[in-house]
Amino acid sequence: MTRSMNNVLLIGTLARLPEFRVTNSGMSVFEGTIAGEETIIGHDGKARTLPFYERIEILGKPADWANEKNYQAGDPVLVEGSLDYSSWDAPEGGKRSAIRTKVLRLEALAAACQTVQDASGGLRMIGGTNEVRIVANLTREPDLRYTPAGDAVLSLSLAVNEQWTDRQNVKQEKVHWVDAVAWRDLAEASKNLKKGDPVMIFGRLTHESWTDKEGNKRSSTKVEASKIEALARSQGSGAAEGTTRTAPARPTTQPVAAGSRPSYGKAGVAPAGQVGDSGLQDFPPEEALPF
Repeated sequence: MTRSMNNVLLIGTLARLPEFRVTNSGMSVFEGTIAGEETIIGHDGKARTLPFYERIEILGKPADWANEKNYQAGDPVLVEGSLDYSSWDAPEGGKRSAIRTKVLRLEALAAACQTVQDASGGLRMIGGTNEVRIVANLTREPDLRYTPAGDAVLSLSLAVNEQWTDRQNVKQEKVHWVDAVAWRDLAEASKNLKKGDPVMIFGRLTHESWTDKEGNKRSSTKVEASKIEALARSQGSGAAEGTTRTAPARPTTQPVAAGSRPSYGKAGVAPAGQVGDSGLQDFPPEEALPF
């Protein structure tokens, strides 16, 4: 088992007025959506503005504290958290699963920010931050495919291990099953990774949605990798200690100067296949659980 890393950093605005409620059991719940957009330059040298929307949820006493701060739509905030996996039995049958951002810290930013209003009236920060860093093990062989335009895309299935000691001093453990995707040069450089390999992945959260064969709306969250580092396997895991594979030294994406917001269209499709605010991607994932 690889010692894990599971970090999410979001800087954006509250897209709409956050919601606060108390459940029948007395649990306080604070919910909101963090929205922003990043401008990056891909390997093709083209700049793209990529929006992001992340739903956050805070439970218990921290929810009460967040509610007391009287956050409003458009307020700039910083969120630190981790990826959290959950699964359940769907009413129509079968298993369903989701990855959400578990909030560990929510802070208002002192400085004002520029925002843009989206088609549904939500406010999105210009120049936000959407960063993920995880250390995990591959749960299956990577799947390399190509888009009709010839771009390589590599799908990765990951297990992020979380361990902690509860209030009764009992050790607990949970596995977060995460899907990741790498594009173009990074996809080609990482295609020889094997099931069980430990990796460190830097990237950003993306969402995709589609309609299944039964006509149901489906969605999922992935990590779009900007850098992948293959870590050494521990002794006895089937690989020699110290063998590593790394992605190219040049990241898949590079930030551009603040205030630069070039548009992109048919000639500049977003790296993850995103279209506008919809978050659609080229390859809908299989939602089968990895166990």
